[in-house]
Amino acid sequence: MGVNHSDQHEAPDPHGRALRLGVGGPVGSGKTALVAALCRTLGPSLRLGVVTNDIYTTEDADFLRKAGVLDPDRIIAVQTGCCPHTAIRDDIVANLDAVETLEERFGPLDLVIVESGGDNLTATFSRGLADKQIFVLDVSGGDKVPRKGGPGVTGADLLVVNKTDLAPLVGADLTVMSRDAKAVRDGKPVLFTSLREDSRAHAVAEWVTSVLGAWRSEHAHEHPAPQP
Repeated sequence: MGVNHSDQHEAPDPHGRALRLGVGGPVGSGKTALVAALCRTLGPSLRLGVVTNDIYTTEDADFLRKAGVLDPDRIIAVQTGCCPHTAIRDDIVANLDAVETLEERFGPLDLVIVESGGDNLTATFSRGLADKQIFVLDVSGGDKVPRKGGPGVTGADLLVVNKTDLAPLVGADLTVMSRDAKAVRDGKPVLFTSLREDSRAHAVAEWVTSVLGAWRSEHAHEHPAPQP
């Protein structure tokens, strides 16, 4: 009997809290580098918090703290002790606790980024944890990866194909990857980037800013501006 991967969690009430953005993808695709880039670009204008996931270590959180992209206290590490997707989709309590801790300490926040541990093409976030999801691939797996699909590739709100600077070295055809990604994503956006060449991930940051603006507008009636 197959495992039922349907979302078991209610989407949290957005009233008075930050937008929660999940960042997932395979090991080595550049998730942590992307989170660092977003912190560099958005940190000066947004109130941010970050939650990282590793199975047994705090390596990703340590990397972000050492990079100096955000106040170290605004970065919380979750050690999942289990398959990465379990902690972001099936048993999200540890991640929710970390998000809520950030909001209690530093709130109100504009954006909390939750980075998954390295996973495979099936990785998705529970909508009880993340309002929006980014899935990160890199070209080193070859240009056939997008057409393999999987919930991460097909279902994420944004697909980021990273390390485009390596395409000539690994024989990956970016035109093929773009065509195949668009074919399986039913109109949802795809962005190609090289964080080595653009350490601030400007195109991804613009997408996040746009999503945040739309989310704020959608929920503006729930927390109107105070009257003078």
